[in-house]
Amino acid sequence: MSSRGSGVIRQMRSALFRRGRRPGLRTAKTTLAAVLSYVVAQRLGTSPQPVLAPLTALLVVQLTMYETVASGLQRVASVVAGVLIAVGVATLVGLTWWSLGVVVAVSLIVGRLLHLGDHLLEVPISAMLVLAVGGAEGAALDRVYETLVGAAVGVAVNLVIATPLYVQPASDAIGELAERMAAFLRELADQLGAGWSRESADRMLNEARRLGDEVDHADQTLSRAQESARLNPRVARAREALPRLRTGLTGLEHAYVTIRNLCRSLLDRTYFVPSEEAETVYDAEVRGELAQVLEAAADAIAHVSAVTAGTEAQHAARLEVDRRLAELHRRRDRLAELLHEESLADRAVWQQHGALLTDLDRMRIEIEAAVRPPEEAWRSPPVIESQRRAFRQMVAAARQSADRRRRRP
Repeated sequence: MSSRGSGVIRQMRSALFRRGRRPGLRTAKTTLAAVLSYVVAQRLGTSPQPVLAPLTALLVVQLTMYETVASGLQRVASVVAGVLIAVGVATLVGLTWWSLGVVVAVSLIVGRLLHLGDHLLEVPISAMLVLAVGGAEGAALDRVYETLVGAAVGVAVNLVIATPLYVQPASDAIGELAERMAAFLRELADQLGAGWSRESADRMLNEARRLGDEVDHADQTLSRAQESARLNPRVARAREALPRLRTGLTGLEHAYVTIRNLCRSLLDRTYFVPSEEAETVYDAEVRGELAQVLEAAADAIAHVSAVTAGTEAQHAARLEVDRRLAELHRRRDRLAELLHEESLADRAVWQQHGALLTDLDRMRIEIEAAVRPPEEAWRSPPVIESQRRAFRQMVAAARQSADRRRRRP
């Protein structure tokens, strides 16, 4: 088998069997929820063929408990809103081309006011289906009942069967980011030791920018972990881990920005001299000392993941980070002395040297912040707060309108 084919297989295996993920779990839960909702709706006699219940269950079951509950509430709200609009219009005028237009327009407006998001179109769809049968009360109630059954079964299945908690994948992603950043700093140090040029500086800056994809991936994975903890019965495990992971990732994100700025400063320095002198813009002693600073930073970042993961070795890892940062600070001071001696002969270069030293100081601060103990435990934010706020605003507006009508002579 070719190396390319084996690489694809490894990627597929990694995607399917990543720690914290059970292959086929969501498929099994979705299928079970659809079947159970159909059986329950059939037993309740909502309609001869209650297919709306399993359809709702299919749409409601999501990766996390919070997404499932939020999706269920939004879908129920959209169906109820559509049914009420359709019944009101059908009672007054029935189905005509212009009443259909009114129903669709009003449904979309109400859906946007309720911040229904992806479920916005459910409002006019429900309204048109009920309007098509003349706004019959039985058809309207059947649609609401089946939606409630599907949503309730979907939430119950996701609650009972192994509600996923994505703390471990988030920890793995942050560990991979720390390893990648440490490897880049060591590569940059090796390049400085081997020699420096405008071309090598430009190449390292481009590679530093590519670290942004790793940062985005870690941030998305941690956001998924935070969302999976909302309304999760196993939230106690996440309550202590999530603040530590967020603190570590925030520090690494800021350190990444500093690394990118550092590479930019190194490249900019080569443009303040003629092109033929770019390779000698830093002498061997300065490059060697800067390489030692970057090696110390790489060693410190490499231990960040052990702290954020919350393993038994996190205390020892935090001490190791402190030791490496102390080495970084000592090497940085020695580098500052060398750069100061160089600036005495050419005071115009001190601004570039100052930018370089500032980036190194900022990097040390951000790495230190990444292993700082979080100040408080994680707390789940309110469920679909935007919808609740929008609903309260609509109720308040309706009350004000009713009060104005009563005050009219």
